[in-house]
Amino acid sequence: MFKEYTQYDALALAALVNAGEVSAKELLDAAVNQANELNPKLNAIIHRFDERAYAAAQQGLPTGVFNGVPYLLKDLSFSFEGEPVTMGSRSVNIVSKDDSEIVKRMKATGVNTFGKTNTPEFGLIITTEPKAHGATHNPFKKSYSAGGSSGGSAAAVASGIVPMAGAGDGGGSIRFPAAWCGAFGLKPSRGRNPMGPTFGEGWEGAVADHVINPLRSR
Repeated sequence: MFKEYTQYDALALAALVNAGEVSAKELLDAAVNQANELNPKLNAIIHRFDERAYAAAQQGLPTGVFNGVPYLLKDLSFSFEGEPVTMGSRSVNIVSKDDSEIVKRMKATGVNTFGKTNTPEFGLIITTEPKAHGATHNPFKKSYSAGGSSGGSAAAVASGIVPMAGAGDGGGSIRFPAAWCGAFGLKPSRGRNPMGPTFGEGWEGAVADHVINPLRSR
């Protein structure tokens, strides 16, 4: 087990992989161990596909800027081929037929995705507590909210499960949870990141998908 996992950010972890000092499998082992220990308390991750991630690590990930870095996706607008999208709703369970364009671009960086994170129903409010999956708790105080709508991603990053996670923002859905969980979240400029082909422009282009990162290496 790579015990120093939580002391590095995503770029530093990828540099270790590229230098041969640690393997993508060892990083995934560390992330899975963190998830197994912390997620029962946080409820940040609502769907996992560890076996697919281990297979990807064994087969070899793209040698990109985030080569081998464990990764999670918000369960709203990101389509990951063969995995469900529920949008935080009990009425939705769509199995993605292909990767959305932004997921293809994320995969090209070398990230190793092993799960989906919690979000309020349809991402409509600033707290993450859908009836479909239950509330995501703040990693620093369980009785406090992790924010929303990217609350699951923010909690997963701030707690050290992953060094970054996919998130989305229309009216503060990256910025609120990042602030509430002590992480860093940026909403990119309108049209900077694609949402297609499954989804069109969310909120007439106001929604932008991006990531949440820790404020600094832990």
